[in-house]
Amino acid sequence: MQIDKLRGEALDNLFDAILSLKNREECYQFFDDIATMGEIQSLAQRLQVAKMLTEGYTYKAIEKETKASTATISRVRRCIDYGSDGYKLVLERTMEKE
Repeated sequence: MQIDKLRGEALDNLFDAILSLKNREECYQFFDDIATMGEIQSLAQRLQVAKMLTEGYTYKAIEKETKASTATISRVRRCIDYGSDGYKLVLERTMEKE
């Protein structure tokens, strides 16, 4: 599985830090300190692209709505189709809350 190439103590520490956050405000605080606005917006954009892809939107509609490049949309599509099911997991969980 591709996920094994990510594993390591530094990344474990990062994920433990993220999992320790208790609410959205704490997430805003932490991510404001740890990442640039561009990095955060890229992550948010990819999640939005994944959501729209799973809802059946066309690349053209996704590109217009999210301003994501077709390369980014294709990359997210590959992750949805052949990845570790991370997008699927979080999208299902966040849809349950809506």
